[in-house]
Amino acid sequence: MTDPHAIKPGFTPPPDDVVIDEAAVLRLSELPDGALDRLVARYGLPLAWVPAGESIPGSFWGDDEAGIIGDTLYVRPDTAVHSALHEFAHIVCMDEGRRASAHTDAGSDDIEEEAVCYLQILMAEHLEGFGRERALSDMQAWGYTFRVGSPAEWFARDADRAVEWLLNLGLITRTKGTIEPTFRPRGTA
Repeated sequence: MTDPHAIKPGFTPPPDDVVIDEAAVLRLSELPDGALDRLVARYGLPLAWVPAGESIPGSFWGDDEAGIIGDTLYVRPDTAVHSALHEFAHIVCMDEGRRASAHTDAGSDDIEEEAVCYLQILMAEHLEGFGRERALSDMQAWGYTFRVGSPAEWFARDADRAVEWLLNLGLITRTKGTIEPTFRPRGTA
């Protein structure tokens, strides 16, 4: 992102006192080799790596932000890990029709955007070299803001709508208080 005042994923524009620290977030090149490839493959979806310095196709925000075209996630080595997970969660949460025609803009409503944020945090636990705490920290550094404040506060106290939406569509399961992704895109068995 080049405009520090642009609205980034989340639900409200960041307040003027929110400091966005892009340098603090982990980049895909810092993950173990093949880590993102393995996560995306668990969903049976394609991942396209763009060479350093080239534009990322389907990137809504531009620069080093991940992109989506159809069911394919586009990333570069300098893409922030949380950006890759966010856009990938959009692909997973889209119904089959939207996923087939998706290009750059995920076209989600507020509740789906919440679900995407929640799912990206769950996915972080299954991405070698990242994890939930790092995902929440990086989302905070990037300027994600929520009704209750930080991403960690939202995840712990205010994500009921997102959880219900994801459960109803079979994108997560809840067993004995543990919530996990099903590793299936919406609309697939």
